[in-house]
Amino acid sequence: MNIVFMGTPEFAVPSLEKLIESGHNVMLVITQPDKPKGRGKKISYSPVKECAIKNNIEVFQPPKLKNNKEIFDKLSRLNPDLIVVAAYGKILPEEILQIPKYGCINVHASLLPKYRGAAPINWAIINGEKETGITIMYMEKGLDTGDILLQMSIPILEEDNSETIHDKLAVLGGNALIDAINKMEDGALMPVKQDDSKATYAPILEKSIGLINWQKDAVEIKNLVRGLRPWPVAYTYYKGNMLKIWAAEVYSYEGKEKPGTVIYAGNTLVVKCGKDALKILEIQSEGTRRMTVEEYLRGHIIGKGEQLEGI
Repeated sequence: MNIVFMGTPEFAVPSLEKLIESGHNVMLVITQPDKPKGRGKKISYSPVKECAIKNNIEVFQPPKLKNNKEIFDKLSRLNPDLIVVAAYGKILPEEILQIPKYGCINVHASLLPKYRGAAPINWAIINGEKETGITIMYMEKGLDTGDILLQMSIPILEEDNSETIHDKLAVLGGNALIDAINKMEDGALMPVKQDDSKATYAPILEKSIGLINWQKDAVEIKNLVRGLRPWPVAYTYYKGNMLKIWAAEVYSYEGKEKPGTVIYAGNTLVVKCGKDALKILEIQSEGTRRMTVEEYLRGHIIGKGEQLEGI
């Protein structure tokens, strides 16, 4: 097939690489405009742009898609069989959706109709799901509402977090994409309408989501910690200073202390929750690097019975 690929972050790279390896003709890659990055504000290419350049594929970076005659005319001239979208970052207007012969398909990082929206990996972990996966779906005007073409699932293990699941799903997305396109060429795909009554939403992440509510069960707080890496990271306050919690585990405990109370300190840090307690494993205070709790407590004293502040 003659394919236009649209994607931006690291998640989309395995899908583009699989398309290239499969022998399909990737005619054009569309990605977000270059952005300044870091303290020096050096202009940075998206991971998808870097992959396209490496493979000598033309790159186009329109600032917007809606009411953009240039992008519409360019795609109309190319007349692709298929447009593949993977974490591009913008909703495709209807005039673009209608260009390709076989339509536009999306590589979505959830088992739709669950977790429509911008942050499906994070919310699946925050909500304690036991599995997730990839959905290859037709794109339409609604947000992740199109017909399902193919799904592949993986378990979410206790040791997983949003970073590990991201990497697993990125690879799975590439495999699912090629499987779907091969079946599409063979006429073997049977689109399935989504059951809107089972839909859930995965809104964009905001920093405020990370503030820990120590009244909640330790399991819920652990899932928040797992789900908010690498941004915005779950956090609490100690004497007015922010502490980011990068890793933690549930500690069985039946004491009656107020939630947020430090119940063990020294070379470990265990905090009472609404149910059980949370043993903090990796921590980062303002202006310092991320470190193990043992490293942190060598230079900081948090006493038993002191209070960590959250919601």
